[in-house]
Order: sequence, then C-alpha cells, then structure tokens
Amino acid sequence: MNSPVIKRSVTIAGHKTSVTLEDAFWKALKDIATSRQMTSSDLVTWIDAGRAHGNLSSRLRLFVLDFYLNGSVRRISKPPSKKRSRNSRLQIPENQERLVAQRCR
Repeated sequence: MNSPVIKRSVTIAGHKTSVTLEDAFWKALKDIATSRQMTSSDLVTWIDAGRAHGNLSSRLRLFVLDFYLNGSVRRISKPPSKKRSRNSRLQIPENQERLVAQRCR
C-alpha cells in the first residue's frame, strides 16, 4: 500500500498549524471523527489537549493506532459540544486527559 506523506493545515483552538500525515492516517482520523460525530479539527484539538509533549503528527498516528488496536472508541467520549471562544481549548474530563497522556508515553 502506497500512502504518500502530505502536509495538511489544521486549526487548533483558533490557531492554524500543520501536520504531516500519510493519507491512510488522515482518512482514519476523519473516519474516527465522523464516528464520534465531531469534525476532524475538533478531534485533532481534543488529541492535542492531551499531549504533554512531542510532535503532534506522531501523536495523531499513535492515537489512530491505539484506536484500532484497543478499541479506544469505548473509552473516549465525545468532548462537550458547548460553544467556546476561538482561543479556548476543549474541556476534557480529568480521567480521560490522564488516559490520553498515559497512551502518549
């Protein structure tokens, strides 16, 4: 399977940044977001909020891998759908934030 690496722009908490992901990972992120009734940007923002350090592109790949290997859909709930300002971060329950941080290590 040939999946070229492509740089994509995403908006996280109102700020544009770029991530470099293979097509397969980007498609998987979009599918996961759709299954959680979220936008891709909201999912990336949610994943980023749980990242203590490191590269966002790597964190996204690890999230997708964990999702498909361990069925993370059962453990990770959709972030609250309340309105938020462009500069605010998604609110993640403490227990889920710890889970995401542990999975990043």
